[in-house]
Amino acid sequence: MIKFTKLLFTFLFAVIVLNASAQSTATTSSPYSRYGLGDISDQLLPQNIAMGGIATATNIIGGYNSINVINPASYGRINLTTIDIGVASDITTFSKIGNADQRNTNFRLSHLLFAFPVTKTSALSFGLLPYSQLGYNYKTTKTNFGTGSSVDTNAVNYIYSGEGSLSKAYLGYGVTLFKHLLVGANFSYIFGSLKQYQSTEIPSLYGVLNSRAEQDNHVKGVNFDLGTQYTFDFSESKHLTLGYSASVGSKLNVNNTYIVSQYTRDASGNESNPVDSIVNQQNPNGKIQLPLINRFGIVYQQEGKFLVGVDYTMGKWSDLSIAGTNAGLQDSKMFNVGGQWTPNVNALNNYFALIDYRLGFLYEQTYLNVNNINIKRYAVTFGLGVPLPHDRASSAFYKVNFSAEIGQRGQLANQLIKENYINLHLGFTLNDRWFQRFKFE
Repeated sequence: MIKFTKLLFTFLFAVIVLNASAQSTATTSSPYSRYGLGDISDQLLPQNIAMGGIATATNIIGGYNSINVINPASYGRINLTTIDIGVASDITTFSKIGNADQRNTNFRLSHLLFAFPVTKTSALSFGLLPYSQLGYNYKTTKTNFGTGSSVDTNAVNYIYSGEGSLSKAYLGYGVTLFKHLLVGANFSYIFGSLKQYQSTEIPSLYGVLNSRAEQDNHVKGVNFDLGTQYTFDFSESKHLTLGYSASVGSKLNVNNTYIVSQYTRDASGNESNPVDSIVNQQNPNGKIQLPLINRFGIVYQQEGKFLVGVDYTMGKWSDLSIAGTNAGLQDSKMFNVGGQWTPNVNALNNYFALIDYRLGFLYEQTYLNVNNINIKRYAVTFGLGVPLPHDRASSAFYKVNFSAEIGQRGQLANQLIKENYINLHLGFTLNDRWFQRFKFE
């Protein structure tokens, strides 16, 4: 009971921390986060990210219970109390024709997840992780406003910026049926705030009022994830698992505010208080229509030796609407392939033989189409699962999981921005036997 109380207080503290984070600035700086709900997080653990992002058909990874939020059916294989907490860092270089490259680095808490068995064939999981990140600030300039002159004059600056994030708190349950069939579901609460600004300024014309459009969305609501896995046994250690999961296209509540105001700048460039509000629209009872997302996966593994798998994901992002307005996105698709290899899980004198070595690749046609160009993402991934030494008299097992994703999003054609990025994830996994009744003879 003491351990459960500590667990509960840790979870509640994390809720407060992530809730505060969701109301502040985001941990991304990508211009592509301007669209939709921002950059949607993959909601994967480092052990899955390192294998190219395969997750739909995974459950036990490297002999350890793993909390796979992508497919709640996997909870049915959890037989030990499991805690997974992690951090992440993103290093991104932005390139655009005619502009100098810009580099940004962000750091964040990536996940805080818990799971514990309810019966011998079922488990409960709950936790917190990011749902989306919104953060950008860039400017475009057009010359010769209203003059038709061939001489650069009366430049107009269009300034775009945004900040905020959405977080996801979930409670899930998974159970094993008929030995080979697993089913499960997540009940999720998505919450946070997203703010976007678009300013128009004419710095060379004295006395001209600048204008700014501000859109503020305070989001909260429930969503559901459903999943199933089925395993074919070829021997005691060799298995083939098929997986399917779906995020239901539910509706979230949004308090939407849209304000257009006017302001001036003095000779030093300092901005004045708003002179006037041209538009002030408020919709406290708006809705966000989330898309239906289907995931399919297949994994073949030999326990204690290797695992290889493939995932395919389809997102109906063309259905996304915010406060009654379609977000103008397209349907997405993603292909993931990867695996891991453990040289010798029973090695006594070679610690490196106990480590899980992971490698993968992913390709995504994102939900973005900018300037009639489909925005695509490519990445290679790799990582390690490093077991930590433990007291053999103890029931606790620990593993540190590290992953790196090196990829590219976008391109330079049609005045687009190309992002070259490195995403680093570090997670700590605990497996332990809690809430066990000991028998004495």
